[in-house]
Amino acid sequence: MTPKKEDYLKIIFELGGREKKVTNKQIAMSLNIAAGSVTEMVNKLVKEGLATHEPYAGISLTEEGVSVAERLVRRHRLWETFLVEKLNYKLQDVHSDAEVLEHVTSDNLMDHLEVFLDHPKHCPHGGVIPDKTGHYEEESHLTLAEAKVGQEIVVDRFTDNHDLLTYLDDIDIKIGDHLEVLAQAPFEGPIKLRFKDSGQETSIGYKAAHYIFVK
Repeated sequence: MTPKKEDYLKIIFELGGREKKVTNKQIAMSLNIAAGSVTEMVNKLVKEGLATHEPYAGISLTEEGVSVAERLVRRHRLWETFLVEKLNYKLQDVHSDAEVLEHVTSDNLMDHLEVFLDHPKHCPHGGVIPDKTGHYEEESHLTLAEAKVGQEIVVDRFTDNHDLLTYLDDIDIKIGDHLEVLAQAPFEGPIKLRFKDSGQETSIGYKAAHYIFVK
């Protein structure tokens, strides 16, 4: 399987494709590519039995696709955890090196790395890490963009996207932050938020809010 195909499986999994339909637009935005390229690759995944596609509804992973994605996600997120916790990488800079390492790592090395890291359950951007038997906690698939005005939420995880993580670092939003949704500007304008602990207010772009998962 090509690294490009693996990237698609991972992002569909990350966006919730194990349990719901994921749109071409979501995949394109997350991978920073043209929508036409997504259509072509999705068709390949469908032909190989790794995904299903329902026109005007979206893409989801088959049982086999989920199994492959879980193995890929485990490798990638264990390496991200190692690079951040042990080598002091910044979160937004970790993805590309983790991508290289995951493709040259044996199952035996992954098992030892997991033990060395003391069996982490989540990677630095909040994503679950399946264990060697494929077990993991269920993730939240509610995005900040879906939260209602007046609702109080907790930041659960971020999509693994360099530009997004750099942006969130700039506005200082982190995993575990308790926020209140104050307002959303019309025509897909920014979302205004208040930090519950400090009372400080901030705003976040509507597009970015689609890749912040909350509880």
